[in-house]
Parts: sequence; C-alpha cells; structure tokens
Amino acid sequence: MRSERMMLDLILGFAKEDTRIRAVVMSGSRGDPTAPRDRFQDYDIVYVVSELESFVADRSWIQRFGDILIMQTPDENSLADDDPRDSFAFLMLFTDGNRIDLTFHPLDKLNKLHFDSLSVPLLDKDGILPPLPPPGNRDYLPMPPTANQFSDCCNEFWWVSTYIAKGLWRRELPYAKTMFEGPVRDMLMMMLTWHIGIKTGFKESPGKAGKYFVKFLEPRHWEAFVRTYADGDYEHIWQALFTMCDLFREIAIGVAEHFGFVYALDEDKQVTSYLKAVHRM
Repeated sequence: MRSERMMLDLILGFAKEDTRIRAVVMSGSRGDPTAPRDRFQDYDIVYVVSELESFVADRSWIQRFGDILIMQTPDENSLADDDPRDSFAFLMLFTDGNRIDLTFHPLDKLNKLHFDSLSVPLLDKDGILPPLPPPGNRDYLPMPPTANQFSDCCNEFWWVSTYIAKGLWRRELPYAKTMFEGPVRDMLMMMLTWHIGIKTGFKESPGKAGKYFVKFLEPRHWEAFVRTYADGDYEHIWQALFTMCDLFREIAIGVAEHFGFVYALDEDKQVTSYLKAVHRM
C-alpha cells in the first residue's frame, strides 16, 4: 500500500504539472489532527480548476493515480437527485487499498466552494484561496439541544416506536426493521450525542454515525447500546426494542436534568405499556 507521503506527492505532483489546476485543498479526517490514523482514511481532495468539462470528458488522467478497484461518480448517478452541479467528483478506490475522493471545482464558482474547519490548503498557484485557520474538528462538535429539540427528539422516539410494534405484530420484518434502524435509532443516537456532549463539555466529536461512541459512553451504556442491534428474529427485535427504550429513557432523563428540561414521562409510560401489550398479543 502506498504511504501517505507517496499519495500526497502524487496528488500535488499532478496538480503542479497540469495548468488547468490552480489550487488544491484537502479536507476530511486527514486534516483533523485529533483523528485516529489508519489505512482506511480517504484523501478528500478538491482541485480548483480553470475549466471543468475536459476532466469529465477525457478521463485518461485517472490512470495517473493507480489501478482502479471500483469508482463512483455521484454527480452523474441516475439514482441521485438531478440538481444542477457546480463541481464534479470522482470517488476512487485503488487496488492497493488507497482511496481518493477527488472533486473538480471550477475557479469561476470559487465563492460556492465550502471550506469547513478541516480544510487544509495544499497548493495555491495564484493566491486565490481565502485565509484558513489551523484545521480542527470545530465544525463537527455536537451542539447543546434547545428545549424544543429535546422534546421533539423524545416525541419522535416514542411515536415511531409504535410503528415497530405494529410491524412486528404483523410479521412485516422489512418495515419493522426500517423503522427500528431509521427514525427510532436516529433519535437514540441524537440523545446519546447530547449525553456525550454533557460529559465532554461539547468539546469532543462522537464521530460520524457514532463511530466513537465506544470511546465516550460508560461501559454499561455501551453494552446496552450494542444489545439494541438485533438479527432478523422477531423476538430478538422485541428485546432489542425494550433495551433501546430503557437506554433512551435513562439517558434522556439525565439530559433533561442537566439542562432543566421537562421529560415527558407520562408519554414514555403510556407508549411503553402499549409496546408491552402488543408484544403479548
């Protein structure tokens, strides 16, 4: 597998040689000094270019970066939205395991290029890039909830839990699992993120899709969280749902106490009773 130094030399070498490329910016986890380093980290790269279409029309330049294992071009994916694009991305996984997410962004639309707190300028031939502060995860830190956000999270969790019960009773496995792993889990993840925020002073990121939960959650909370992942057995899903409800309740009450919010305990009790009744049916 090519090293980080080799990959960056390749990315910058190509940019320096091609007169159409006027600037290079890296973002993502490789710009985060606190992110764990491993072989699966992507190279999230933006090439600011004087013109875009020639890179899209003639793709022979891809060979410069290595042998492709699989590639995706989301801007021409028929399954995606048909919104007009300002840029064009090539997501490339190479046979040696390296991955580059390479976006070409036109220079005349530089004002539409989003620079987040992980953006690192690698090359600027014309001094066109705005001044960027040192990279950090500032834009990815959780924010404390408002009272309305907390209330809406709780309501959504308990409301859609009833959909899971209905799906399980009807033996509609895809529907039940979709509700479980979609809106209900999303609300649990949101509540756990606020819990972690309280523990860390909202100065640590739980990571995309909660990938760092294991680092920040108390062991018993992590163990309970793991038990919320069930297989396709109906009774296992029921037990995972009850575990999820217990975990959500405990964490939500703690969040409410910390911020002085009101936790709708009556709503919780009524829905929990309903779930148990449907389980017995």
